[in-house]
Amino acid sequence: MSELIRSEQHDRSSSYQKQDQLFIPSRSDALKILKQYNTSESLIRHAFAVEGVMGHFADRFGQDREKWQVIGLVHDLDYDLYPDQHCSKSRTILEEHGWPWEYIRAVISHGWGICSEFEPESMLEKTLYAVDELTGLIASTALMRPSVSVLDLTAKSVNKKWKDKRFAAGVDRAIIEKGAQMMGIERLELITETIMGMRKVAETIGLKGSI
Repeated sequence: MSELIRSEQHDRSSSYQKQDQLFIPSRSDALKILKQYNTSESLIRHAFAVEGVMGHFADRFGQDREKWQVIGLVHDLDYDLYPDQHCSKSRTILEEHGWPWEYIRAVISHGWGICSEFEPESMLEKTLYAVDELTGLIASTALMRPSVSVLDLTAKSVNKKWKDKRFAAGVDRAIIEKGAQMMGIERLELITETIMGMRKVAETIGLKGSI
């Protein structure tokens, strides 16, 4: 191979790397790719719920709201079409679309200990790990209320359901507990703040109810 060809390939590779480094996914990018790989309304509502909660915590911690929301929106990107390749397929998809490694790592770290070897490290990753399962428990609790709403839901009500292991049995409470410990907050505080985040998107996720 001539030096000229090698030089051209190097320049082209460097150009792609620079483009990847400059690409910052927006919410519209996240929403587009989410709907490209998901048709399940329940999964899309869950994505919106986690997005809302991540935005709420970003504000609380003084972090980049859109970045946290974007990652929350696509955290289960592969689950509709590739449930047996959860997290690993998301990594492949996001890499193919040129997403930054920081975003990809955050997405796949939420499956740590189950389908991912990447342990949550940043506060963003720890928060996603903690709230993913919790939004499901909160949604299930809200649906049992006369109002069918998160707007009048309290942490006390959710905590009561927490103790009933038969309720929302698919929710891994140990992950939520571990996530709260990672974040350095008490479980009731985590529940309260997650409810607050879900209230901000209550209508979007179908939990505004009769209020």
